[in-house]
Amino acid sequence: MKTNDATTVIFRKFKEGDIIALFPYEIDNYHGDCMSYMHVGQHSGANYFGCIKGTKPAKKEEYQNLYNELLSIGYKPEVKQKINMRTYVKVMGIFHKKYFNI
Repeated sequence: MKTNDATTVIFRKFKEGDIIALFPYEIDNYHGDCMSYMHVGQHSGANYFGCIKGTKPAKKEEYQNLYNELLSIGYKPEVKQKINMRTYVKVMGIFHKKYFNI
């Protein structure tokens, strides 16, 4: 994944301690799931709102290794704590227009 653009990423922590990087504006499938990344499994789709509900915000020292891994594969992470709802709605609108002609 090589790009010159920054990618919004939200780091969350599961109860078990695993850290997930959510890319809320990178839509993965027809269900509207976003892309995510973890050390194990790497890229995958994730339900953004489900992940937010089932996790807590990760602290910088908790997500630093995953952040560094994202850098090493070409991401330019722009870390946020939550989505900008206007941007999210815009991205979802573009997605639906492209794939569903809505």
